[in-house]
Amino acid sequence: MQTAEANYQGVWGNRVGFGQRPALVVIDFLKAYTIEGAPLYAPGVVEAVAQTPALIASARASGIPVIHTRILYLAENCADGGMWVKKSPVMKAMVEGNVLAEFCESVEPAAGELVIVKQYASAFFGTSLASHLHAQGIDTVIMAGCSTSGCIRASAVDAVQHGFRAIVVRDCVGDRHPDPHNANLFDIDSKYGDVVSREEAIAEIAKVKPNCP
Repeated sequence: MQTAEANYQGVWGNRVGFGQRPALVVIDFLKAYTIEGAPLYAPGVVEAVAQTPALIASARASGIPVIHTRILYLAENCADGGMWVKKSPVMKAMVEGNVLAEFCESVEPAAGELVIVKQYASAFFGTSLASHLHAQGIDTVIMAGCSTSGCIRASAVDAVQHGFRAIVVRDCVGDRHPDPHNANLFDIDSKYGDVVSREEAIAEIAKVKPNCP
């Protein structure tokens, strides 16, 4: 049987590359995924959080927008989570006042950075993110965060569907198990965007002029 790489070769896997005006979107780096013993705890996310401060610092140094997302339910019994909360009731931890819904230390938003509150997997679904990015002239969405098989994949698919170059930073995304993590990175890289190393992303960010929106 062919390997997946051989099977996809020549059919999928074209590169989109970085455009002229990138933004960094840090997706759902919340304590629910990094506190050991919590239901959503994911060792891969712990590793990704540790890798991400340097990426965020490079974006801030280059003056490109850094946007953060968080899942937060506001309605009684998390009714604004709809069918997703029915499918995955573990998400009910994402409410104000629960430590699990707080941002992880070292990757939390800085003063003035936009925070997008969402109720579903994609950073774009039901939010103003796409409109905000288009208004800023952004053509490239660089993604870090979690989880690879959930919110990262959903956001990457929606990014390309909204007309953005989708870039996922391999070292800065994580999941609870390597199998879905690796499978989804393979699929994103094949069909929806480019999966790159942290070093490649930082090198590309360094090329951006400081006055870029």
